[in-house]
Amino acid sequence: MYTKLIGMLILEPIIGSVVNAPFNTTLLNAAYQIWEQYEPETFPGSTKVNYYALFAFDATWTLIQSLQQFCSTYKNSSSPCISIVNNSFCFDRHLLNATSFLNTISTTEFVGVSGPVKFSDNVTDRIDGIYYIIRNVQPSTNNLELVPVLQWSHSDNWKTYTQSDVIIWPGNTLVPPTGFARLEGINLRICVIESMPFTIRTNIIEQNQTKLSGYVPDLIDLLQTRMRFIPYIIYPSANQTYDGLIKAVATSVCDVAIGDITVTAKRREIVDFSTSIFDNSMRIIVRQTKTVHVDLLSYLRPFSLNLWLILLICLVYAAVLLCILERPNNEALQNRSITSSSGMSMWYSIGTIMGYGADFHVQTAAGRLLTIGLYLLSLVLMATYTANLASDLTISKSKDTISGIDDIKNGKIPFSRIGILVESSQEDYYLREISEGVRNYYPLKTQDELYSSLLNNLVDASILDTSAIEYYTNNIYCNLTFVETDFAPSSYGIAYPKQWLYGKDLDVIILSLRESGVLDDLKKKWFDKNVCQHSSSSYVSTSIKLEEMSGLFVTFGLISILSLVLFISKKCICYERLSNKISTLKEFFNSTASL
Repeated sequence: MYTKLIGMLILEPIIGSVVNAPFNTTLLNAAYQIWEQYEPETFPGSTKVNYYALFAFDATWTLIQSLQQFCSTYKNSSSPCISIVNNSFCFDRHLLNATSFLNTISTTEFVGVSGPVKFSDNVTDRIDGIYYIIRNVQPSTNNLELVPVLQWSHSDNWKTYTQSDVIIWPGNTLVPPTGFARLEGINLRICVIESMPFTIRTNIIEQNQTKLSGYVPDLIDLLQTRMRFIPYIIYPSANQTYDGLIKAVATSVCDVAIGDITVTAKRREIVDFSTSIFDNSMRIIVRQTKTVHVDLLSYLRPFSLNLWLILLICLVYAAVLLCILERPNNEALQNRSITSSSGMSMWYSIGTIMGYGADFHVQTAAGRLLTIGLYLLSLVLMATYTANLASDLTISKSKDTISGIDDIKNGKIPFSRIGILVESSQEDYYLREISEGVRNYYPLKTQDELYSSLLNNLVDASILDTSAIEYYTNNIYCNLTFVETDFAPSSYGIAYPKQWLYGKDLDVIILSLRESGVLDDLKKKWFDKNVCQHSSSSYVSTSIKLEEMSGLFVTFGLISILSLVLFISKKCICYERLSNKISTLKEFFNSTASL
């Protein structure tokens, strides 16, 4: 049983005589004589007095020396140098002139029974006469023995107690251990935070139990199998934040915290982190755009109103000029009325400008030269129109959307409409990279509140870890989506206290899990799911919507209606003319018959 103690090192404070430091032998002998004279039954002998008794003696002697010095310099003869203010409540009794008395204590110096005694205004402990010794648990004929092997003082630091001392290490060996402390058999308090799919908490009402599932519980099981510690899961409160989880580790509420905890410089100031258990980055989550913008004149936007008017004037001018130049010599325009010839000329101008020509050809040199001018207009105007229309359609598709974090920085969305989790790595990033420390965002306490705020139109966008966004948009909130471009690459780590004894053991096991692909298998198990098959991971669609070209089809419909009206009106005119002719013939035949 006791053999497991072999190799243990025990640190204890000692007095100056043990390390051949100066001490007050006269005062020590006098104290021993008084003790032996008045209480011989309790005096153990000079060699068996406990070191802490000598420390207590020097503390008492410090008060005596300080009182003597303070009272010798006290000038107010009407009152004692030390007086106590009495009060019915014992903890409210205090010394008058306490500050002056403490100043006197801090300047008191003497050689006591434990060594030199000296204090300073800047520290509460003595600054001289401090000595330590390290004892080594070694086997002996009578079982175990505490052998002094190292000694320390403020002047010499650590050195061997004697030249012949050797240290017996665990395992009853002289070879110093080269490994590290292991968690095997250690009770490990683990703080977790609920965050799907990392930690999913399910309450089993029938059994009055809580069941954990997800990436983190599976990881804890793997670590427990490899390291053989005894896990004790601590569930934080419902409103626990990620920074609060870090503080729980720093204040020893738990030994480690495992979850989707991002490693940041701010958090590393108070805790340490293990090797990465999950690679991560940030993305922007938004609602899927469903608002339809109908612009019936969108296809006319590539040209300004003035340009369209100039183009119309050019068409009319070219039609009139063509009618003048071609009508005398072109059979297609001869034997027609002025109105019909003008209409045919207008038809020719429009067809040539649009690049499709007309159903007759010009016959004169002047007409051909005019056609060249129309072709030149067609070449430039059609190319310009096509380019501007494509640009307008592209701009309209990305309007009121964000393509990345730069749009957030440039204020494309009002800052008050951006939801940020408080006390999270996203808040640190926002304050550092976007707002320069100004908390002008919409504060959110939990991820559930974040998603509901997006759905209820309280915010327009939010910044969150990529892992959480992909899981929730693929499996739960199908009407939410994310911007494709990620930013701020980071990683999740297991948080543990500074200089934690078992940190190296934990890192070695996590590295082995990464190298063997076990962590990748865990990621596939919990993240390669997609219930929302219809949802697209891309925020901006590449297809042209009907609404964007609706005006073109409305225009076509109006033109077709006008053509139908024109057709009907001509039929009516023809019918009326035919009716008039029939009436005239009837009258003629009637008049002929009467003769």
